[in-house]
Order: sequence, then C-alpha cells, then structure tokens
Amino acid sequence: MSNNSLDKNKFTYNSRVIFKFLFFSFIGILMFFIPIKINGDSSILLDHIVTGIRNSASSLTPYYGLIVILLGGIMPFIKKTWNKTKIDTVFSIFKLFGIIVAFMAVFNFGPKVFFEPDMVPFLFNNLVITVGLIVPIGSVFLAFLISYGLLEFIGILMQPIMRPIWKTPGRSAIDAVASFVGSYSIGLLITNRVFKEGKYTIKEACIIATGFSTVSATFMIVVADTLNLMDIWNIYFWSSLIITFIVTAITVRIYPLSKKSNSYITDNPEPEIKQKGNIFFNAWKEGLKAASNSKPFLLNIKDNLKDGFNMAMGILPTILSVGLFGLLLTKYTPVFDIIGYIFYPFTALLQIPEPMLAAKAASLEIAEMFLPALLVTGSSIITKFVIAVTSISSILFFSASIPCILSTEIPISIREIIIIWIERTILTLIIATPVAFLIF
Repeated sequence: MSNNSLDKNKFTYNSRVIFKFLFFSFIGILMFFIPIKINGDSSILLDHIVTGIRNSASSLTPYYGLIVILLGGIMPFIKKTWNKTKIDTVFSIFKLFGIIVAFMAVFNFGPKVFFEPDMVPFLFNNLVITVGLIVPIGSVFLAFLISYGLLEFIGILMQPIMRPIWKTPGRSAIDAVASFVGSYSIGLLITNRVFKEGKYTIKEACIIATGFSTVSATFMIVVADTLNLMDIWNIYFWSSLIITFIVTAITVRIYPLSKKSNSYITDNPEPEIKQKGNIFFNAWKEGLKAASNSKPFLLNIKDNLKDGFNMAMGILPTILSVGLFGLLLTKYTPVFDIIGYIFYPFTALLQIPEPMLAAKAASLEIAEMFLPALLVTGSSIITKFVIAVTSISSILFFSASIPCILSTEIPISIREIIIIWIERTILTLIIATPVAFLIF
C-alpha cells in the first residue's frame, strides 16, 4: 500500500494527506464560519468578498445580474426542458418575465408601480445582485468545505446527535451551520452537491433543504433592526435558532417528509456508516481518507463553480419575477388576508396581540421573508418577536428559497413544499408565542 493511501484494515497516512486535510478544511472554516471585522463591519470572509466586489464594481454588478438572468431565463428553452412538467412550464414563463423585469430594473423603464422602493428596486438591489454574487463565489470555496475531509470529520462527530433528532447524517450539520452563517443558497448548494454524490438519501436531502436551509444571521439582523429588536439580539437569535431546529425535528416525523423515499439517486451511494470505538479517532480517520481520495484541486474548483453558476441562473430570474408577483399581491390584493385565515385560529387561541394582523403577517412569509416584519412594525413587542422568529423558522418563500430548492436535483414538489411551510408556520407560532410571553 502506498504512503498516500488509507484502507479499512490498516490506518496509515503521511504528512501530505494531513496537511491537505487540515489546511483546506481550515480555509473552508475561515471562509464560511468565522466572523472577521473589516472596516468596522463584522461578518464572514465570503460576505466581505461579495461586499467588496459590489462596492468596487457597483456600476457593473447590475449588468452582471442582467446577464445571469438572461441566460437563466432562456436556458430551459435551449435545453428543451421548459415543458417537461407543468411546474417547469410555469417557472419557465416566470423566468421569461424575470428577463423583462431585469431589463426594466437596469435601464429604468416600466410601470411606475414597479419602481416603488419596496418593489423592483428592493428585489433587484437587495436580493438579485447579492445572491447572484454569493452563490458562484461561495461555490468556489465550497471545495474546501466538502471535498477534503471536513464533511466526513464533522459527520462522524455529529452522528450521535443528528440521526436520533433530525433523522439525517452527522455531515448534515455542515449544511445547517453554513445556512446560518452564510446563506440559505450556500446551504442548498452544499446539500445538492452532497446529494448528487450519493451521500444523502432523497428523504435526507428533503429534510435538510426544507428544515436547515434558513436565512443567514445577516438577514436576521435586518429583520431585528426593522422591528427594533436589536436590544435583545442574542435572545432573538438563539430563540430563532433553537425554535427552527425544534420545528424541523417535528416536521421530519409527519407527512410529507415522513413519507419521502430513503433511496439514493446514484448507483454507487456513500451512506454515512455508524462507527464503533473512539469517535474522535474515527472522525480523524474518515477525514484523512476523504482528503487522500479527493479530486485534483483545480477540478474541484471547476466543478463547484459550474454548479454555483448553474444554480445562480436557476434562482435569479424567479427571485425577480415570483418575488415581484408576491409583493404586488401583498400590496394590492386581499390574497394574503385570505391565506391568513389558515393561521388565525392559532394566533387567536395563543392570544397574540392583534391576532388577525399576526396571521396575515405569517402568511406573507411564503412570498418573501422580509414582508412579515414590514407589516408589524407598529405592533406590540410580543407580536413583533413572534413574527420575527416565524420569518426565520418558516424557511420557505417564493422570492428566493423555494426557487432555489426547485433548481436543485432534490425531488420535492411545490405541493409538498407548501404543506411543509404551513406546518412549520403553525408549529413556530405555537412554540414562539409562549417564549415571547415569558420574555416580555
């Protein structure tokens, strides 16, 4: 056996393999998980890089967003997948509409109603450009996070926790943390990549995509700031984090997630094997084994960048078109008042102040996760806290995270996503309300 290899019977390694595992994993951790203060702003390095690009190339980023949307909008028709299913047809039409709206946003023309501050300008500047940059750039650094042993190392360490509570492998902890410190799009990018490699079953991938891929802490700051909750930031952050994962632990045990298939989509799956003996030694061994068997560095970067750019093309047109559609429905129709009646019995029974307003705010989350906060800015602190937590814990919304999930290879339908969203919203209201009354 060569010095560079590892086998099941004899655990051997050399300094090159150890260096590859430790160095590349450290780069991945540094990019995604360690906040660093630069120019007075504390955030992860990936966010600083994206912010730096936005600031230094502010005149070019709108055109970059337009190009990605244009390519993403026409791609289903080039690949002839636009009418593969009814859902594909609907979203392909939305993508074409996204191209039109993108041209309006960049060249500043179109109906006046579209250009109110909370419509196209908000979607294009705050979401489209940011997501359009963070997904491809983040995908480059994903190679460090998932290809050199860190995924396997964390997976073994987290096995005793993840599987009993959330019915997912230990390695899924990486996806959860990446979403909170980076972006739901980064979390989904990791999930999709690992799923395609045969390391998640269909059921596991669906649980992770709908239960762990929440918005990042930076998005949470915007919500907290909007609702004047920054004075209790730590309480709000940890409450949202804990409640989100409690809700996920419940939803994995009920329909539709409980009925998803436990099969893999690859012919040669790599399920996470439960290890016996010293857990840290086993984690170290699996990490080194993955590092020794990793693809060449540049090939890893190329594959991840390709995945990231494809995901960006799939997401951006629908963020703009579906997001705008949701915002218009919210502002000019009673659609979300009607949807709010799903949640009104719960907000009323839980004695949330202004229960009908809280129910409508909860319903708005399906369109865009920022909208509920905008609706309850003048409400009581209890209502604001509950809705702020619900915005995070519900996870699923049509302006970004749902199109992001649908752009992956994870087989889950819109109908299933909506059912999961309703379940998550109701469960969050039930859990977050007593917490709010205890705090305030």
